[in-house]
Amino acid sequence: MKFIRYEKAGKAEIGIFNKEENGILPLSRIFPGFGISIMQQVIEGVGENEEHQLRQAYCGETDCPVLPVGEVKLLAPIERPVHDILCVGVNYQDHREEAAEALSAFQAGPETVYFTKRAIRILGSGEAIKARPDLDEQLDYEVELAVIIGKEGKDIPADKAEEYIFGYSVFNDISSRRIQNRHGQWFKGKSLDTYTAMGPVVLHKSALPFPVEADVKSFVNGEKRQGSNTRVFLADIPQIIEDLSKGMTLEPGDIIATGTPAGVGMGSNPPRFMKKGDEVVCEIPQIGRLVNRVE
Repeated sequence: MKFIRYEKAGKAEIGIFNKEENGILPLSRIFPGFGISIMQQVIEGVGENEEHQLRQAYCGETDCPVLPVGEVKLLAPIERPVHDILCVGVNYQDHREEAAEALSAFQAGPETVYFTKRAIRILGSGEAIKARPDLDEQLDYEVELAVIIGKEGKDIPADKAEEYIFGYSVFNDISSRRIQNRHGQWFKGKSLDTYTAMGPVVLHKSALPFPVEADVKSFVNGEKRQGSNTRVFLADIPQIIEDLSKGMTLEPGDIIATGTPAGVGMGSNPPRFMKKGDEVVCEIPQIGRLVNRVE
């Protein structure tokens, strides 16, 4: 099931795509009497019974009306995260190698690299990245698989990790490389306003075998820049959740960005950074395409 957030008649709502993905089943009609307008309500409120009802609607076993996709505006599935986004750095060997060459402050160690990314508002597909060439002209893209946590947990063993996941999305970890390099750490260079994009949907975890093996791709102005598969993660999702949760509580709605493969702009020779007018597409076929233009 693909959960989406959309706007109709000026009101934000949550729904799921039908099987054909040409229509939306509004959660307000599947669960009458419950006002559901943010994804956090779904993440915290969907248990086994609710999931069964959703599957019935998805399979056409109810009389839930179908809203044509063309009648709504799709929004970021999660607009405001519950906490700063948890990010995994250099989680593909090829990106580890290009980062070591391109970032003078980067030193690869044996442990998985974690950092956080501030986003007071996440962009959805179709929204504009606001470039800040006055601060840094080295604007870069990073396609990633995002993991959305579904229930609270601490000290989670790797073999129980899937129990704590709600679903997945496509993530673009937009980055200012000069700021990132100058600071010697990654928080500031990745946290400017509009530098986080995610969508177009949240795919429920039941739709993908676990551990996840998914192609991740990016394109700039139609040219393929990145292409790999999560099967070659240096730290897989069970390891990441086990590691992050050691002594630290993960909460419903937490977003984990799992790292990007080689092919980012800073890794080219010469570097190929984004500029105003460029269109960047991040794609994971099972989830969808996240499309943003630079302004």
